[in-house]
Amino acid sequence: MTAPAPVVLIGPPTAGKSSVGALLAAELGVPFADTDDMVAAAAGKPVGDIFVDDGELVFRELERAAVARGLEAVGPDGGVLALGSGAVLDPDVRRMIAGGRVVYLEAGFTAVAKRTGMDRPRVVIPGNPRGQLRAMLEERRPVYAELATIIVPTDDTAPEEVAADLAKRLRT
Repeated sequence: MTAPAPVVLIGPPTAGKSSVGALLAAELGVPFADTDDMVAAAAGKPVGDIFVDDGELVFRELERAAVARGLEAVGPDGGVLALGSGAVLDPDVRRMIAGGRVVYLEAGFTAVAKRTGMDRPRVVIPGNPRGQLRAMLEERRPVYAELATIIVPTDDTAPEEVAADLAKRLRT
C-alpha cells in the first residue's frame, strides 16, 4: 500500500484553512504547515504588510516558494498544508498540488463578508471593498472547484466539525 499524499486546503479568506488545517492535522496525527505563516516568517512581517510595502508580485513569489517548502515540510505521508487564498492563481502552485488530495473549504460571500467584518454598514470607502471581495470570490471559485478532490462547505459549520468530518472522509 502506498503512503497517502499530503492534504492541501484551499479556499477563500476566512474559510477556515488555518484553523481546520491545524485541527485536522492533530486529528490525523500528522504535521501541519500554513503558507501564510511561512511567508510572514520569511519576510519578517505580516502578510498584509508585504502587500502594502512590497507589492503583490513580491508576495506571490514568497508564496510560491512557501508552497514548495510547505509540501516538503508536511512530507509525502499525509501531512496537512493550508494555502493562502490566492495561491491557486499561480500556475506553478497549481502544478505543485495537482493530482494530490486537495480540499476546497467552500465559503460564500455572505459568510466571508461577515467573518472579515465587511457585513456592517460603514462609511463609503473608495474602491468598493465589498464589490472587490465579491469579484475576487467569483474569480477564484472555479479554480478552487477545478483543483479540488473534496469540497467541504464551511459557512455554518464550526472548524472542529469540519475537521472531524474531513478526517472521517479522508480515512475511508
